[in-house]
Amino acid sequence: MIKVSVMYPNVEGSRFDMKYYLEKHIPMVRQRLGPAMKGVAVEEGLGGGEPGSPAPYVAVGHLLFESVEAFQNSFGPHAQAILGDIPNYTNIQPTIQIGNVKL
Repeated sequence: MIKVSVMYPNVEGSRFDMKYYLEKHIPMVRQRLGPAMKGVAVEEGLGGGEPGSPAPYVAVGHLLFESVEAFQNSFGPHAQAILGDIPNYTNIQPTIQIGNVKL
């Protein structure tokens, strides 16, 4: 199992519309990627490691797939539509990490 994490850094002057992300973007991603996507989770940043410190990310989306190939094969044909929707909910350039889920 692999996890694709899409992380939106908490930078000054940025905007992130969580309502749009949850109600429009994620359902569109689910529909486009279909059964290849085995699960999804969305986190909203609340704080950092030190009490009272800001969260390093305003939001993180996690998408689960059986393999990197399953992700690439499902995402590739829909990349333009999915990436093209980003300006509708944020002006943040996301950081993406693909990880091998060990536990």
